[in-house]
This record gives sequence, structure tokens and C-alpha cells, in this order.
Amino acid sequence: MFSHVVIFWTDPANPNAANELVAGGKKYLAPIPGVLQFHMGKMVGSHRPVVDQTYQVALNLVFPDKRAQDDYQVHPEHLKFVDQCKKLWTKVTVYDFA
Repeated sequence: MFSHVVIFWTDPANPNAANELVAGGKKYLAPIPGVLQFHMGKMVGSHRPVVDQTYQVALNLVFPDKRAQDDYQVHPEHLKFVDQCKKLWTKVTVYDFA
């Protein structure tokens, strides 16, 4: 199993950026072959100081292995997502682990 987690900081000039980004993920990323689990949503506030609350959207994808994730990275729908949605974020951080 291979997990791919992406944290997005959305453009503060666009108040709808978080919703648009989640919609774009569902449209372009969820159907890509090899994605075993897709979860994308907006940050949920927490009273715990250890929880990062500076971002607006997170994406969590699970693949059967790293090879499937590598294929996902070059899939045309992933490239469309980046092209269509990159205007919605100002910063992205990625965490991959197996």
C-alpha cells in the first residue's frame, strides 16, 4: 500500500477556492485507475495545538503500490487537474509513504 497526501493552501483572494479545489479533485482525480481510496476535503478546526490549521484543503489517496502512484502522476486527468486548478492554490506540500 502506498499513501499520497497533498496539503493545499488556497488563494485568499478567491473565497470559493477551497470548494472549487475539492470539486476539481472529485472530477479529475477520483476516477483515475489505480486509486484505491480517494478522500479530499476542507480543513477541520481543532482545539489541539498539535493539529496544523494553516491549510485549507487536504487530499489523501491510497494506491496499491508506488508504481500505481507514479502512473497516476503522469495520467492525463491528473495533468488536467493541475492545469485547471493550480490557480486555486498558493502553496502545496506532499507527503508520500508506504
